[in-house]
Amino acid sequence: MQNFAPIALFVYNRPEHTRRTLKFLQQNLLADESRLFIFSDGAKHGDEDAVAEVRTFIQNIDGFKSVDIIERETNLGLANSIIDGVSRLCKKYGRVIVFEDDLISSPYTLQYFNYALRRYENEKKVMHIGAYMYPVDASELPETFFLRSVSSWGWATWQRAWNNFEPNIDTLIQQFDSRLKYEFEMEGSMNYWKHVRHFKKGKNNSWAIRWYASVFLKQGLSLYPSKSLIDNIGHDGSGVHSGVNDMYKVTVNRAPVNLFPDVISEDAKAFSMVKYFLAHRKGNIFKRGIRYINQLLSKINQQK
Repeated sequence: MQNFAPIALFVYNRPEHTRRTLKFLQQNLLADESRLFIFSDGAKHGDEDAVAEVRTFIQNIDGFKSVDIIERETNLGLANSIIDGVSRLCKKYGRVIVFEDDLISSPYTLQYFNYALRRYENEKKVMHIGAYMYPVDASELPETFFLRSVSSWGWATWQRAWNNFEPNIDTLIQQFDSRLKYEFEMEGSMNYWKHVRHFKKGKNNSWAIRWYASVFLKQGLSLYPSKSLIDNIGHDGSGVHSGVNDMYKVTVNRAPVNLFPDVISEDAKAFSMVKYFLAHRKGNIFKRGIRYINQLLSKINQQK
């Protein structure tokens, strides 16, 4: 029997999102042969009831080879919880598949991850496997391809790659010059460097921007499917770092992924299409206005 990668699921205070995430994860091919580790972060003041509801629900989860629940006694925050959990499982198992509590998966997402983890295990340039893909025209792309950027919405990696994760933002920043900043931002199409600066100023606590910078500085690549195997349902104002929008909404591919690249290099066509999407993702003034109103309404409802 194959020894499949462990799954790390990070949950907090969203019981309904957690239910949906686990429902789709249970329907995955290979779920019953996979170890699931659920990391439940400790509650901040005011979140005690919601955290307790999530913890009660996850006690009865089945459909996996095994289920281990790690309940944090204090609130680590999403970034520290993920860094700790990924480090722990990579150290023990050599690889890990990572989910957060707002991700709907395809029945073939675990199969995709496990095949890619085995296929590229010894390819040092391949450092990250992503399962989400932006709403681009997949008919113009190969079934899978490599890009420089990483995605935090359903991903996997190996200990050999995670060993390069640099949590110190100053150590990362000092390695960038103007050319690297431009390339890091997908040639200016996405404001990744702003996220780096905001982390430096304490305006966010993103593990993902530090992981992307760590991979980028090692000239690492990420594998992606042309048809997304993940949809993020957290853009409803409930997430720690997400507002209300639908610009990243996709239809999850419910078919297996069969073709994987032999050449380990960034796909120029995919890069061009993703770059175009990112540069135009916010749409025209009307769409931006609607999104802003939705975000305001969400904040008002949360304060009630």
